[in-house]
Amino acid sequence: MGKKILIGVGIVILLFILWVVYGLFIAEPVSPTATVSYNESGLEMTIDYSQPSKKGRLIFGEEADGALQPYGKYWRLGANAATEISFNKDVTFGGEPVEAGTYRMYAVPGSDAFEIILNSETDVFFGAVEPDEELDVLAIQAPVQIPASPVETFTIGFSSTASGANINFSWDETMFQVPVALQ
Repeated sequence: MGKKILIGVGIVILLFILWVVYGLFIAEPVSPTATVSYNESGLEMTIDYSQPSKKGRLIFGEEADGALQPYGKYWRLGANAATEISFNKDVTFGGEPVEAGTYRMYAVPGSDAFEIILNSETDVFFGAVEPDEELDVLAIQAPVQIPASPVETFTIGFSSTASGANINFSWDETMFQVPVALQ
């Protein structure tokens, strides 16, 4: 009897391991990964993130209203793994100095502005885990704007400016941007 129980438990464990491996490495993710890059005038930036979709949900708002991403709560700026940004040279990020390197980038949404934070903890596989705030490098405020039309899939992109570039974040009825320039 004990041998049958052990075999049953072993089969359940094996099935669980196979399910996890399939979900992590084989199945197409619901929120696909994306990489965006900028390379002009000696400034190179790359952002790796995942793109969740609205799918009829309330995206930003009050927790009591069932918002997917409530105001005042940690958000990894995407889905799946933590969002990372890399700079090839020292830059100003939202007017604040940042050394060249790779950073975890996350946000705390608000109705009027998003707090965007760079953190030195990188290579975080599961981005839902909040970062160690003691490793935060800087935090800036990015005012909320309203796009011309709702954006179904979360998107990060770049637009050139006279002094560098803006990083543009858009999802649902919310967009915000962060200026980046060489120091």
